[in-house]
Amino acid sequence: MNAKSQDTMMPVDVTTVGPGNGHPVVQPPVLGGPEHTDYYLLNDLLTDDQQALRQRVREFMDQEVIPIINPYWERAEFPHELVPKLAQLGIAGFQVPGYGSPGMSNVTAGVVIMELARGDLSMSTFIGVHSALAMMSIALLGSEEQKQRFLPQMARLEKIGAFGLTEPAHGTDVVKLETTAHRDGDSYVLNGHKRWIGNATFADYVIIWARGDDDGHVGGYVVEKGAPGFEAEVITGKTALRCVQNAQISLTDVRVPAENRLANVNTFRDTEKVLLASRFCVAWESIGAAIAGYETALAYAMQRKQFGVPLAAFQLVQYRLARMLADITDMVCMQYRLSQLMDEGKYSMPRVALAKMHYTERASAILSDARDMLGGNGILLDYHVARHLCDIEAIDTYEGTDTVQALIVGRDITGYNAFVPMAPDGRH
Repeated sequence: MNAKSQDTMMPVDVTTVGPGNGHPVVQPPVLGGPEHTDYYLLNDLLTDDQQALRQRVREFMDQEVIPIINPYWERAEFPHELVPKLAQLGIAGFQVPGYGSPGMSNVTAGVVIMELARGDLSMSTFIGVHSALAMMSIALLGSEEQKQRFLPQMARLEKIGAFGLTEPAHGTDVVKLETTAHRDGDSYVLNGHKRWIGNATFADYVIIWARGDDDGHVGGYVVEKGAPGFEAEVITGKTALRCVQNAQISLTDVRVPAENRLANVNTFRDTEKVLLASRFCVAWESIGAAIAGYETALAYAMQRKQFGVPLAAFQLVQYRLARMLADITDMVCMQYRLSQLMDEGKYSMPRVALAKMHYTERASAILSDARDMLGGNGILLDYHVARHLCDIEAIDTYEGTDTVQALIVGRDITGYNAFVPMAPDGRH
């Protein structure tokens, strides 16, 4: 919290419950604005329009999402009622230019994603899959006709997108994907399986990545809802991102019109253009979750009293809060600069990988500390930290684990590819 906001910290907010012993308990804190985490005044670097958009997204998450999301999370259901309200924000598509999308700069998109994630990681993942994966695939790799046909309705959230790349046996080594596409007249016939595909149980368009049986090259195919042979079964029992409807997809002789094959995909490397954009968005998500944990811990420490004084008056609590703030400030400064480099075209997968690796690790630590500082209340969904702490586990894994990101960076800085272990004799 910067010096300007120290005198305006939220007051103690307690209530007495029941006819019992009458001891006050802390209610779930109402979180503050960016001034509570923007210690280096980075918000001042944003334009008036960017600040207004950031505030609008934050208010949407505070007023529309946070009050209702916990029961959905507990039931592992997706809050479809929020989609029309989310559409009114006009943010779907993020950086996609034209076709009804906002065409944001990377800085603007990052701030928006950060605020979405601060509210709830399931909702930020839903719109991230739709925008940064499905829409971006079409925007980067589709023909003009395909962009005109698919993107406008997706920008209005009238049609929802999903991205089917990961397979049951291929995650990190998805370059070896086994799903096939066979050309048959004016159609492609798809066969195979996909796993962990967000939005897939209700998506209108699912981008399926498959290997052509004629040339062995990977292509992207837009499978539309209702296609015979396409089955998406929701994956149950998750302890993270419970609102996100991840699915196991089975493709059995699914016919896709030839005009639904993304026109500008030639090899698997073309998918990296999309994955880079998406990984950049996921890095911002980690920061948003970390901010939620810090804001809650700070507000709680100011309100909760032990031994007659607020937790915030204890040395160890202040130390932990200061460390959280230092990590968040470090992450935001680093990510703002990366966003600027992206806007200038000076981006690379290793630079984005470094960010994702670093942020998810620090966000996990911040949320763990926040949960601990809330004591028993930290495991209650009412205080939201527990939901974020569970959800960050999925953020740490998808778009590549921290170890995968480290190997991407390591390969870049050393020149050695350490991805595939090799025996001393050189064999895999």
